[in-house]
Amino acid sequence: MKSVSRYLYTVIMFFVVWVALTGTLRWDELITGAAVSIILALFTFHIFTTEGLKNLTPKRVICGIVYFFPYLIWEMIKANLDVAYRVIHPKRPINPGIVKVKTRMKSDLGKTLVANSITLTPGTFTIDVIGDEMFIHWINVKSQDVEEASKMIPGVFEKCLMKFMD
Repeated sequence: MKSVSRYLYTVIMFFVVWVALTGTLRWDELITGAAVSIILALFTFHIFTTEGLKNLTPKRVICGIVYFFPYLIWEMIKANLDVAYRVIHPKRPINPGIVKVKTRMKSDLGKTLVANSITLTPGTFTIDVIGDEMFIHWINVKSQDVEEASKMIPGVFEKCLMKFMD
């Protein structure tokens, strides 16, 4: 029964991604997306989740929507403006480097969401995740201190994600 739950969850997630990427609700696109999702999930459901449909609680779905649309988009806009400023500034005020930060996320999914959110915002790039540590390339290193850098980089995303993850 757990395998069925994991399979259905994977089909749903693939289908959501399909709809998001195609950007249409035409019936032929939806049928194609459903077919592709069903087939892909047959081969990959064991990779994506251990919890299956338990991940789709109303709280997680609502918080996920709130996180990805207004919250993550706003952080990406701010980061884009910051990088654009640094590019057009005559002195190019950058201080690039790699910093080690700690994440408060416990699950692999939570860590993946934080790492991908960091990478999606211009000026930062997640290089590696080892346990609760992340190594981030930062365009303007403001602190090498692990605790301080952890508040500035993953902490921004974690405060929202912790409400529905882990």
